[in-house]
Amino acid sequence: MKKGLGVEQCKDARKSTEGTRKMHAYMILILLASVVVAQIVLVQWKKRHFKSYQRASMLGMWLIPLCVSVHSHWWRFVFHLVHLHALHLHRGQLGPTEAHRGGPRPRWVYKWVYVVHMQSYALGVAGYLVVMLTLLGVNLMFRAKPQTWMDIGLLLLFYGLYYGLLGRDISEIITDRMACTIGYYTPTGVPVRHLEPNVCAVCGNKILVMDNAEAIVEETYKLPCGHLFHEFCIRGWCIVGKKQTCPYCKEKVDLKRIFCNPWEKPHILYGNFLDFIRYLVVWQPMIIMCVLVCESHAGFGVMLDTFHTNLF
Repeated sequence: MKKGLGVEQCKDARKSTEGTRKMHAYMILILLASVVVAQIVLVQWKKRHFKSYQRASMLGMWLIPLCVSVHSHWWRFVFHLVHLHALHLHRGQLGPTEAHRGGPRPRWVYKWVYVVHMQSYALGVAGYLVVMLTLLGVNLMFRAKPQTWMDIGLLLLFYGLYYGLLGRDISEIITDRMACTIGYYTPTGVPVRHLEPNVCAVCGNKILVMDNAEAIVEETYKLPCGHLFHEFCIRGWCIVGKKQTCPYCKEKVDLKRIFCNPWEKPHILYGNFLDFIRYLVVWQPMIIMCVLVCESHAGFGVMLDTFHTNLF
């Protein structure tokens, strides 16, 4: 009797295991299909309604890491995030105001935007180097634990990528507002002011350095269309602000031809890489959470509890 009972228990356990495997397979298929469909929807949304996509992405970049940090009591990141938001909002409000008054602040805003981009780039590269050195065992030469170096490298890499992405989105909004306020650039493509000779169409200030051999702080860049711009203005406009056209005549700008120095090309690639990070930070967690919530209502609540436990 006991032997027969043991056989029946083994059969029941085997059936339960097979059912669990099928359930996991269905969940993985649903997740993969949801990711593919969501990617198509996001691409179409970005193509048809870019402004709403941009605002939703930036709102997600603010709220999702902030909520996770508050829930996990990562107060250092919360302090840095609030401080950076305050600086961005301060610059974003003063830039268009000074542009309307004709003051010099727009140039400083574009320079500040580019400096923030370069600092995030430096943090990302430093974090990547620390991680690679840890994997190669260089930390043993300094008698340091691998976990310590790996934590530092990942922390620098995260700060560089996240702040670079957030600053890039905010900078794009700031550049649009300032350029529209100055009047040489409008979203419709019809400027409300005529561009005078030797005047930068991005900041509206006069270009003083015509010969780059005499340049000390910044050089003067000339686009294929013939318009002149300050170095930091056009860098903030093209590299950070993601604008691929001339601010005045809307002619297509080839960044590889303008920034032909091989040391400058990684900055362009880094900017393109940040767009991929946005998808991982904002949309991927939202897609996974939506799928898990739907699956929990469909009878897969155990997997949702397991995911929540592993995440938090």
